[in-house]
Amino acid sequence: MQSFLVDLVGLWDPLAVALTVLLSIIASAHVVLYKRDSRAAVGWVGLIWLVPIVGAVLYALLGINRIRRQAVEQRGLRLLMSGEFPRAPVQKGVALPPEVHHLHTLAELVDRVASRPLTTGNAVQPLVNGDQAYPAMLAAIDGANQSIGLSTYIFDSDDTGRQFQNALERAVNRGVAVRILIDTVGARYSWPPIVRELKRRKIPVASFGRTLLPWRMPYFNLRNHRKLLIVDGKIGFTGGMNIRAGHVLENSPKHPVQDLQFRIEGPVVAHAMQTFAEDWAFTTKEQLSGEAWFPRPADSGTVVARGINDGPDEDFERARFVFLGALACAQKSVRIVTPYFLPDQGLISALDVAALRGVQVDIILPEVNNLALVHWAATAQLWQVLARGCRVFYTAPPFDHSKVMLVDGGWALFGSTNWDPRSLRLNFEFGVECYNAELVRCLDGLVGRKLEHAREVTAEEVNSRSLPVRLRDGLARLAAPYL
Repeated sequence: MQSFLVDLVGLWDPLAVALTVLLSIIASAHVVLYKRDSRAAVGWVGLIWLVPIVGAVLYALLGINRIRRQAVEQRGLRLLMSGEFPRAPVQKGVALPPEVHHLHTLAELVDRVASRPLTTGNAVQPLVNGDQAYPAMLAAIDGANQSIGLSTYIFDSDDTGRQFQNALERAVNRGVAVRILIDTVGARYSWPPIVRELKRRKIPVASFGRTLLPWRMPYFNLRNHRKLLIVDGKIGFTGGMNIRAGHVLENSPKHPVQDLQFRIEGPVVAHAMQTFAEDWAFTTKEQLSGEAWFPRPADSGTVVARGINDGPDEDFERARFVFLGALACAQKSVRIVTPYFLPDQGLISALDVAALRGVQVDIILPEVNNLALVHWAATAQLWQVLARGCRVFYTAPPFDHSKVMLVDGGWALFGSTNWDPRSLRLNFEFGVECYNAELVRCLDGLVGRKLEHAREVTAEEVNSRSLPVRLRDGLARLAAPYL
């Protein structure tokens, strides 16, 4: 018996080595075949071989994008559902207004990138902070007759959250079809999570992206970062604004946050509704269809617009291509307002090339950021755009969470997407591109008012940081893909 055990132990050592090598080979092969970013691929392969077994396990848990696989399965599920999944209306051959016709090459580019056509007859109204946005959103909810679809990243259990909760409960009680989708991580920004109370009040709600990881370590999960409110399929709200008391500045909140939200009407609302319906079906397997959710669109204004999905599934890198296309097509001016500025090298090169072509490129960032690591990492990269002629401005507090891009006085892009790797590679996002000189003049005015209280950041200022600060910022930059 003892001899047998000795022989078994002797066999186990080479067997364990063989299994470890085989596991490392399989994991490395998966990395080589499916990782698009060569730097990420090299990093994962190094980890797999330098830390045997542990590296492969970490890759299996954190490195494989299972969302794409689930998206494929979900699309297959839709085919099994009765009826065709609702699609947004198609307007073929949309011509741009004469005053923005010079941007036709950008429209053609986005035609090839996005899955939806341009639509005419839209109305777009910017709403500044929760002071303007929340009353308009609550009024729309109270005026709903057929349906309400609400998707948000953060839905706090505070005074503002309770206002929305009460309005949604009133809608349910009068027979309106209500569906609420909240990201699992974002739902836990306040305690207790408002999802519990919504369920208690029998308001249909679902959590997007359940994860076994602790909520205090959210960097490894994928998030639904979209902000959508669609009422009766006719009125929409989208932008960067979550539902939380900090956005109502007139109440002097403890943690004030500036932001922009947009009220939209017209055919482009169907793009937002389609996005919400797909996310809801993905999460709950319930299909939303019919006139209550997808009524016949009616013209409401003069803005030519299109909704653009972005996410780590079939919509991968659409927002990034739109950013690159807008920078390539710009002839005179580009204005970018974003809270988190961590562009990859391709976007940095595009910004620099635009500036070198003579385009005035202004990048407007908050001087005080709610995420210190992101601010440090962004500062470490600023020299790359400042050296080529881009201008960078820091806006005065409170923290500005707005997300807008303006080009040549005729094109605007707004929505939930930030200029950082998380938004561009991991999050599910939604944006709207608009071609309309009057709307862009209005937004230029809003940006101009931000710049009245901003200061320009110079290359000398960035380069004169002390060695400890530069080391801190540089180390934060290394973590940029995960921030």
